[in-house]
Amino acid sequence: MIRVEKIHKSFGEQEVLKGIDFTFETGKTNLIIGKSGAGKTVLLKLLVGLMKPTKGKVWYDKLDFVNLSKEELQSLRMDVGMLFQGNALFDSLTVEENIRFPLDMFSKKMSIDEKQERVNTCLAKVELEGVNHKYPSEISGGMQKRVGIARAIVLNPKYLFCDEPNSGLDPKTAITIDELISNITKEFNITTVINTHDMNSVMEIGENICLLHQGKLAWQGSKEAVLDSSNETLTDFIFASPFLKKLRNAAAG
Repeated sequence: MIRVEKIHKSFGEQEVLKGIDFTFETGKTNLIIGKSGAGKTVLLKLLVGLMKPTKGKVWYDKLDFVNLSKEELQSLRMDVGMLFQGNALFDSLTVEENIRFPLDMFSKKMSIDEKQERVNTCLAKVELEGVNHKYPSEISGGMQKRVGIARAIVLNPKYLFCDEPNSGLDPKTAITIDELISNITKEFNITTVINTHDMNSVMEIGENICLLHQGKLAWQGSKEAVLDSSNETLTDFIFASPFLKKLRNAAAG
């Protein structure tokens, strides 16, 4: 579980986040959504420690994340996995070497055989057995995304952050990635936080949704509550296109 309490973030005189309270729940896919400029990326950066809040608290379970010592922060990093928007794979490393990279960095006591077993286990989880020795340029964008997921979970994280995981993917592959992230979240009871613009993701795997608008928490709820909500900010965002508005009106009629 990750909890933010009265989080504010300002850059000079510009206040980007304005007193947000929200709990990202364990074992669920927690989605941060909102229009461009709403503060989603800033909130995600605060959650992973790339920025510090101007005011407020960030709790990782019972840990006061903002005020951890360097040693405590280093220990917590072992429990965090990150799936980057552009995958951030090393072109000069094979799939296997990319996935093993966090193990080489943080698991000094693991033997080569133990690392190999862990890499193969993660490849199996993302259904990519047998591509160990291929390079990122030799596999598709969807497969690269799966490699990114495998690398993000190789350290058995308690917390998983995904920044626009479906960016650049076709709709069918995007659904597959969503299902994969959701299944991993439940199987390993991870606190998964996803920053997304993808409305398919919202309606397919949105178990705990945080809608930001002009730096404030405008709505929170599950995918089941989306269609029944009368929150104007939510409906304007979810049903922004004329096509989706027609579908919604048809369903209501």
